[in-house]
Amino acid sequence: MSLLYSLLIGAIAGWLAGKLMKGGGFGIFLNIVIGIIGGFVGSWLLGNLLDGVIGDILTGAIGACVILFVAGLFKK
Repeated sequence: MSLLYSLLIGAIAGWLAGKLMKGGGFGIFLNIVIGIIGGFVGSWLLGNLLDGVIGDILTGAIGACVILFVAGLFKK
């Protein structure tokens, strides 16, 4: 169940990060993958600062935005 939860939260976070980052999107599928990875990056950056489902989504979205920003630097 924990893996399914992480995948679902990461998918939502990746979609949200793709909407927030102007020009930083890589398509819906890759944004979802980046959101899943962003969840790990966000939890590393923020720790347990935000709790609950909404906090997990925001943490993942912040991590995904960081990854999309860095990837956007290499994309150009």
